[in-house]
Amino acid sequence: MLTQDIVSTVVSKFDFQVEKFPLSGPDNMPTSLYGLFRSGGTGKTECISKQSVTKQYVPHTTDDVLALVEAGANAFDGEINVDCYFRGGHYVNLMPTKEERLEVYNNDGVIPRIIVNASYNGRAFNATMGFWRDLCSNMSMLRSVESTTVSIRHSSGLRLEMDELIEQFGVLKESWGDLSAAILNMQSRQVAIADILKEIYGEPEKTEGRGATIHKNRTELIVRRILSEQARTGRSAPTNGMVSAWEMFNGIQGYVQHDSSRKGDVTDFSRIIDASNDRAVRKAETLLVA
Repeated sequence: MLTQDIVSTVVSKFDFQVEKFPLSGPDNMPTSLYGLFRSGGTGKTECISKQSVTKQYVPHTTDDVLALVEAGANAFDGEINVDCYFRGGHYVNLMPTKEERLEVYNNDGVIPRIIVNASYNGRAFNATMGFWRDLCSNMSMLRSVESTTVSIRHSSGLRLEMDELIEQFGVLKESWGDLSAAILNMQSRQVAIADILKEIYGEPEKTEGRGATIHKNRTELIVRRILSEQARTGRSAPTNGMVSAWEMFNGIQGYVQHDSSRKGDVTDFSRIIDASNDRAVRKAETLLVA
């Protein structure tokens, strides 16, 4: 359900416009290309995309993002909360207040989340069913589970297409069952910690030096994270270096989201987005989501 508080949150977070302006060549030579610029609101005026657009391109608006959020709210029973972030486009995290929790093991559970990405760098918006793992504050999306992502045509005036949007998010709602099955399958399978880490990160060429130190520290942080989460969930300590594929994935994803260093605008939401696009996390998913 889209409440006035949600509307106010989205409008206040995205209190600016994205407009297109003509691009010039050397000596102010006219071109047929346009650039997209963020202006107004409390943020600075800046170019938001490395890609140019044509005269016919119509940038989407905050009202279009609200239409996506309103349609996405229909995927959950009851009210939602939202978290918003802007980087080359609008990101909104839809969080149900009435939690449909999947218990994976003891107190190790996950809760559905939907991430809406209204980007200016493509021809479509994307909405993805992901999950929040409260044990470690991880927010993840498993793109290898095909049903968990829907593509929405990039256009302005999305409120005129509300019925179609609600239907698309309804399809996304049904994907929670597929995502739950994939998670439980990961929990049921055992993998070797050392083999997975070697497959994803390789081995340092030298036994000393900066590369070897980075490799060693990263391995220790990932293993330490896995062991800590095992203790908190009452799991048995690894036998012969074996853990469930679920624990292994969260060890790597959690390391990337929470422990790896970041530059620039670092927020909790930006870390979620960066982790979801990280090469190591993507490779871990490929290896561990059978």
